[in-house]
Amino acid sequence: MFASFDFDVIRRSLGYLFLDGMAFTLTLTGLSALGGIIFGTLIALMRLSGYKLLGHIAGLYVDLMRSLPLVLVIFWFYFLMPYVGQWVTGASRPISVGAFTSALVTFIMFEAAYFSEIMRAGIQSISKGQPAAANALGLTYAQTMRYVVLPQAFRNMLPVLLTQTIVLFQDTSLVYVLSMPDFLGAASKVAQRDGRLVEMYLFAAIVYFVISCTASFGVRRLQARISIVR
Repeated sequence: MFASFDFDVIRRSLGYLFLDGMAFTLTLTGLSALGGIIFGTLIALMRLSGYKLLGHIAGLYVDLMRSLPLVLVIFWFYFLMPYVGQWVTGASRPISVGAFTSALVTFIMFEAAYFSEIMRAGIQSISKGQPAAANALGLTYAQTMRYVVLPQAFRNMLPVLLTQTIVLFQDTSLVYVLSMPDFLGAASKVAQRDGRLVEMYLFAAIVYFVISCTASFGVRRLQARISIVR
């Protein structure tokens, strides 16, 4: 079955695939996860605040993002934001946003909706007695969240946050539709250049599988250790 396969094309392209493609994918994943967690935490705090308007706005945002296909959001931001920027700034022509910036902002906005629900669950898992004790000690709401609630919530939700980051790592392959040089995009370019689509796409699938499975195993080990500490 594999007699006609030319796996040497993979060996010849390893430098480009990993030093360029995978480096781009990991950079996009890391920055998107960091931004998504920060933005998502703010959304979670809005939903849990005593201000109903903020809670409704945050809830509407989460519902909207979770109801849309990610690839559609990528297209919308990439093609519409230059015209929105032109309208806001009053420029004579569309504002150039760039493919990487578009993808990064899109992933942060999209993943923040999912990270916010994770963080909201983490915050609600903290015993109500701890914020009450912090309030009795004279801590403000912001100080209570910063020093008492959020550190514990992050710790409790760390395995789930990392699992969502693994999903994000897989989702970054969607930037292929913008012809960006991520790992899948790099594999596709090599496949089309050398006419070896099966070999390259099979190799890309194996790499994604190995990285995702290894990361998932690490998350399970971390979750077990956290459970023992509790």
